[in-house]
Amino acid sequence: MAWVTKSSDEQYTPEPAPREYTRQEKVSNWWHYNKIAVAVAVIVVALIAWTVHDALSQVQPDLQIGYVGMQSLPEETADALEAALVPYCTDRNGDGKVVVQLNQYTLGFGEDSKDADPYSQMAGLTKLNADLSADTETYLYLLADPEGFQEQIQILQYRDGTLPPEGETGDWQQMVYRWSDCPVLAGLDLGSYTVFGDTGDTQFSSQELVGPLYLGFRGNWAEEVPEAYTQAQTLWAALTAGATPPAEG
Repeated sequence: MAWVTKSSDEQYTPEPAPREYTRQEKVSNWWHYNKIAVAVAVIVVALIAWTVHDALSQVQPDLQIGYVGMQSLPEETADALEAALVPYCTDRNGDGKVVVQLNQYTLGFGEDSKDADPYSQMAGLTKLNADLSADTETYLYLLADPEGFQEQIQILQYRDGTLPPEGETGDWQQMVYRWSDCPVLAGLDLGSYTVFGDTGDTQFSSQELVGPLYLGFRGNWAEEVPEAYTQAQTLWAALTAGATPPAEG
């Protein structure tokens, strides 16, 4: 058997010491492997912050009013109406300020609906049904077509607060007041709204625009009486004081 021996003259090179990376290289290396995780974390934190901010900054209205008509009310008219009704309401949610919110539903009924944009009709009806299904706190409605509204939606009560017989729509003329026949409503200062045209801008009276509308009250078929319903009753009484009911027939 032969023995293998190492030569005493053989030289060995020691293992080189591990390289010491600079701080910049360490950061660059860490970022290379973690940049996706960091980006995801930033997005998640931003979404949470936005959600919390939106929830905290969202204004809760003390009273909501619905408008249902073929054309949306101009922004100037809607804002003026909300502001004009504030003195007739109270701070129901106790946040230190009174806020009235107008919810608009672009929707027509009967013959009017034939000339309406079908997508707008569908969107308006879907939004209205969704709000009603969610037990919305809207009890006062401004209606361009109260007859068609009651025939299809069937939510109005009589002016004295009673409900129509079960399964019947009732007489819509006994359920509403015409805006122009209510001294309080007709006397509100709603200013004007602007129509932009090719030849210039024209100002129109917001009072004249809403004058043909009708004010109706959504009935409460639940056993309990919601607080929003009670507040709406108070506003209804104030707005319809001295009003003349529409003629029947």
